[in-house]
Amino acid sequence: MIFFSDYQSLYLILPVIGFVIGLFGTMVGGGGGFFFLPVLTLIIGAPAQVAVATSLSATLPIGIVGTIAHYRHGNVDLNTGKIFILAGVFGAVAGAAITGWLSSVQLKTAFGIYVILVALNVAFSTWRKKQSENGGKQMKALTKFRRIGRGSFFGFFAGAIAGTFGTSGTAPVMAGLLSMRLPLKIVVGTSLMIVLMNAVVAVGAHFLVGQIDMTLVVFLTSGSVLGAITGTIWFSRARLERAENNIRYVYVLVMIIIGILMITNR
Repeated sequence: MIFFSDYQSLYLILPVIGFVIGLFGTMVGGGGGFFFLPVLTLIIGAPAQVAVATSLSATLPIGIVGTIAHYRHGNVDLNTGKIFILAGVFGAVAGAAITGWLSSVQLKTAFGIYVILVALNVAFSTWRKKQSENGGKQMKALTKFRRIGRGSFFGFFAGAIAGTFGTSGTAPVMAGLLSMRLPLKIVVGTSLMIVLMNAVVAVGAHFLVGQIDMTLVVFLTSGSVLGAITGTIWFSRARLERAENNIRYVYVLVMIIIGILMITNR
């Protein structure tokens, strides 16, 4: 169900927050839902079920702008993306159904635990990559069978997370793509395409069972679209090879902090 909430002065900070999320979302491979959900629940005080559907809707413009821009810069692996997307469709529908069974507190707690677990997965895969580089060895490329297996597993999980928590499933998508040992720019561009499709499916499912606050969506996306354009241009021009591992660890730290906040906030 779509509705427009009454205007509040607090909403004036949402375009600024949206710009920052759009900026960094397109540089870390996410549509922004990963950050929109905590903003809506912790700062605005929106009920978790409303925040989930609204968060997903607000990620769509970032995903569209970011995916198109990254594709033009050659940062999207279509073949790998298809595996995640196909599996994610089934996961997103299942996740949307799960949302209706959980209370706001349960949703927040589950989201926090999920974020921390995925952060630890990314940290471990990054550590293995760094150890291999320090030893002067290149990690072996995955076989086609293992690529399809990992893509299907993480893709379904990402879709389920998108439908349940309204986060576009960025964290498991990133974890899955990073485990495939792809270059960081390809990981980011491909991740944006995958989470965009997850969000489209999940929004469709939540349209039937959830509540989307279009007032919040408008305020958030008024800044996030500009941020997405700016972030994609900067990221495509940046030379990140030497800093790639450090960027991954920063991503892990941010995820863990958000996870702890979601678990402890009541």
